[in-house]
Amino acid sequence: MLMPSIFGEDLFDSFFDDFARPVRNFARLSTPSASVMRTDVKETETGFELDIDLPGYKKEDVQAELKDGYLTISASTGSNRDEKDEKGRYIRRERYVGSCSRSFYVGEEIGQEDIKAKFEDGILKISVPKKEQKPEVEEKKYISIEG
Repeated sequence: MLMPSIFGEDLFDSFFDDFARPVRNFARLSTPSASVMRTDVKETETGFELDIDLPGYKKEDVQAELKDGYLTISASTGSNRDEKDEKGRYIRRERYVGSCSRSFYVGEEIGQEDIKAKFEDGILKISVPKKEQKPEVEEKKYISIEG
């Protein structure tokens, strides 16, 4: 039941782009967000275990939201590196602001209280239980026949 939302990902296009435009792809791979939100999903007997890589993020930077059966993980960060010489002139100024998010369909029968999350060493670990889908019992509707 757990399915990643893959809109916006271009698995095969980026594979072939590596041969056609290697310089552009090197720049894309060297950006901080290129390795963000890589996710391992493991199915267990009782549910699913997600390990989401968030290198460089702190616990305060990460949010998890459950809405309409979708579990959305969002992370945002920013940095500002100002270096000045002894006269107060800038030698280097760099700024970075970034955010990323990823959604997984977990089903509408899963509640917020069912999902457990833990953040340690740059990895967000999420446990999502399996909920038994109850087969809908078809109610028989009889039409009275007058005779």
